[in-house]
Amino acid sequence: MTQTSTSQHLQLHPTQLSHLLHKRYMRLRHLLALSDPRLYTPTQLRIRSHWRNMAAAPPPNRPIKILMLHGYTQSGPLFQAKTGALRKTLQKAFPKGCELVYPTAPIRLTPSDESFLAGSTGKDGGQSKDEGDDRNRDGEEEEIDAWAWWRRKGQGENIVYEGIEEGLESIARVLKDKGPFDGVIGFSQGGACAAMIASLLEPGRREAFDKQQEQGSGGMPFPRSFEAEEQQQEQDTTTTTGTHRRKREVIHAPLLFAVSYSGFAPQGRSHPYRAFFSPPIVTPFLHFLGSQDVVVDEARSLELVRACVGDEDRFVVYHPGGHFLPSTQKACVNALVGFLKEVLSREEEDRGEGVEDMDVPF
Repeated sequence: MTQTSTSQHLQLHPTQLSHLLHKRYMRLRHLLALSDPRLYTPTQLRIRSHWRNMAAAPPPNRPIKILMLHGYTQSGPLFQAKTGALRKTLQKAFPKGCELVYPTAPIRLTPSDESFLAGSTGKDGGQSKDEGDDRNRDGEEEEIDAWAWWRRKGQGENIVYEGIEEGLESIARVLKDKGPFDGVIGFSQGGACAAMIASLLEPGRREAFDKQQEQGSGGMPFPRSFEAEEQQQEQDTTTTTGTHRRKREVIHAPLLFAVSYSGFAPQGRSHPYRAFFSPPIVTPFLHFLGSQDVVVDEARSLELVRACVGDEDRFVVYHPGGHFLPSTQKACVNALVGFLKEVLSREEEDRGEGVEDMDVPF
């Protein structure tokens, strides 16, 4: 630093100096993030090339609709505002129409729930160790515009997602009232929730939950809010040849795709949510991980990757940032657009083959 620049800094107001130092710190941090070797492995370079080529492919010849699930402490309107650039990109990439639906989670948080953002150890809906005293004059905790799909209690394999039934029920209502949807995109806790939604709508998933219950191994039962209304009163019928169970239906068709930004899955094999992930999720799934993310441990995000059938390298994209959705980074935007076009083009091909194979009565 030259003598001239030093004298200029001494003349700055403390607030201006603090702002300048913070700006330089953030620039240095960004440069360090860009130097992360994980971003430049041959695998990641091949992934970027593949999705860049797919992003240039023709879009589907129909409008699409995507469910957008926000993260812990956010809301639907806030997530919509934060993804404005992404929304414009998708609308441009899919000229026939791309509708994004942003519901707000049902569990309203308090300042003590949100305190981990100020430096406590709680993460992604986890309980902060220092809850403080965030009460108003009437002794009630203050309400803030921060919401969650569940609250995480406990650590390791002993976690409990408190209120998850309520969170899933609210999404079930959106699926029924505003669907059908082609897919789901989620951030952080919303990314974890996106995986669960995709799982619940897959054929045979109900049987996985039932098997877990029949084995007496505990765990969460299949959410009633995801059962089709005509199936909620269904009873097993016993005849002379044994017990017969009709095929159970759910409230929405299987999703064509799911996307997670900084998402995660419970670690270990003794948590109560095993049926969501075993057998593995077969819905095409794209995972974005921030190389500088200090909120969601990479191991938890990779746990979700391993819980999906499509765990090939091309479905895991690292970006040089922290715990946020990279809606303006070209490589990440290409990956998202390319992934959606690949999945949707496959769906169009399948529909075309189905029409050609139909028996016609003339």
